[in-house]
Amino acid sequence: MKNMKEIERMVTMFAEGYAIAAIAATLHVDRKTVRKYVYQEDFSEPFPTRTGRKSPLDPFKPTIQAWLAEDARVRYKQRHTAERVYQRLQDEYGDRFTCSYSTVQRYIKQLRAERPAQSTGTLELEWHPGTAQVDFGTADVYWQPGDTLVHAVKYLVVSFPFSNAALWQYFPGETAECVVHGLQAIWQQIGGVPSRVVFDNATGIGRRIGEVIRYADLFERFKVHYGFDATFCNPDAGHEKGYGKRAIM
Repeated sequence: MKNMKEIERMVTMFAEGYAIAAIAATLHVDRKTVRKYVYQEDFSEPFPTRTGRKSPLDPFKPTIQAWLAEDARVRYKQRHTAERVYQRLQDEYGDRFTCSYSTVQRYIKQLRAERPAQSTGTLELEWHPGTAQVDFGTADVYWQPGDTLVHAVKYLVVSFPFSNAALWQYFPGETAECVVHGLQAIWQQIGGVPSRVVFDNATGIGRRIGEVIRYADLFERFKVHYGFDATFCNPDAGHEKGYGKRAIM
């Protein structure tokens, strides 16, 4: 079975007008294999697979990643140390957080080893038709009229810089499942799919490590199915994601 990168290459070449025989010869695969994937309509994984042994830190990893990402915007002395992350997790999650300090320390060391000291990637500032930006925001809402308790909810915002338009979808979180569901609903609402979509690094669809982009498998299948080009903002270049941030209320 081919991986999603190989399948995406086949689908892209077919969409560009290459014949099945030419694709097979170029990618060194059987014609039947090419035909199977270029005409396949559903790339959803048929059955969920069990992952390896889970860490008790797994539910808190997105939070840690978000905190460390925010550190890039503050002074060095204000950034999170492993000790500060551990203390903050204890303070904010109480009895739900049961990990040891060494577990937190090892994970932060791993993240910092994967993160380059300085990113050199840039994105063009001129926005073209068919380009969208995707980001998450947080809103305070009341569940019903007269309710005095404020609830914080997440919302996915898809903005179109060229036309100065934006649409929203509300969700309980920022997972890849929320992103895929929200984008599908918005694509159906506008009656089309943008050719290029720029994502904020905290949207849950994957992550960018230097020049390497690793997508969640669910989003990879969604991207191949709809045939759009996806990329991440440069985390150290705020001007690249300014338009999407302005669309967040």
